[in-house]
Amino acid sequence: MKHPIVIAIDGTSASGKSTNAKLVAKAIGFVYVDTGAMYRTLAWYCHKNKINVDDPKVVAATCRKWKTSLECVHNHVHLLVDGYHPAKEIRTAETSAAVSHIAAYPKVRDWMKKTQRDCIRFGNLVMEGRDIGTNVFPETDYKFYLDAKLEERSRRRSADGVEENLAARDQRDSQRAAAPLMIALGAKVINNSHMTSEQTSGLLIADLKQRLGL
Repeated sequence: MKHPIVIAIDGTSASGKSTNAKLVAKAIGFVYVDTGAMYRTLAWYCHKNKINVDDPKVVAATCRKWKTSLECVHNHVHLLVDGYHPAKEIRTAETSAAVSHIAAYPKVRDWMKKTQRDCIRFGNLVMEGRDIGTNVFPETDYKFYLDAKLEERSRRRSADGVEENLAARDQRDSQRAAAPLMIALGAKVINNSHMTSEQTSGLLIADLKQRLGL
């Protein structure tokens, strides 16, 4: 049996990772995994249960105790908590505010890495995040890193109705001790400041189809 293929799409906030990963997965028939949603699910769970997200030991203990499972629906992987998928709840402002803090905790990243690697059971993956090519699946031959100018990324966030200090987020992501945001060795870097999602995904899809012989 052939080992499943993993396509790693990393990058900065609002660089188009989610949109393009979904487009790529759909175009080539792979399963889509949003690792950011997994961190958001933990942040939501902590907020819901009044768990102090500023205490790494308490959050790490939560990872050991909460009842989670993975499911794949319509080629999208979801992290369930007690059998529930909090699709809308993880997109709230409260959840967003806590995500980058809990994502910096080494024990949290260890738990997430194990869970994310377990997604391979669903087959070939397009997995997007911030450390897929460097930490979660460093062995994959298919690595991409998306980026755009800070002003453009901030504009995109505002257009989505979200006000976030992306410069501060970039700094936290790149300077954390555990699996910091960086360009993976061998990754193809795409700056899409002046590109549409269709143009960006088109580049990725063309490259992958050629390399995978699709």
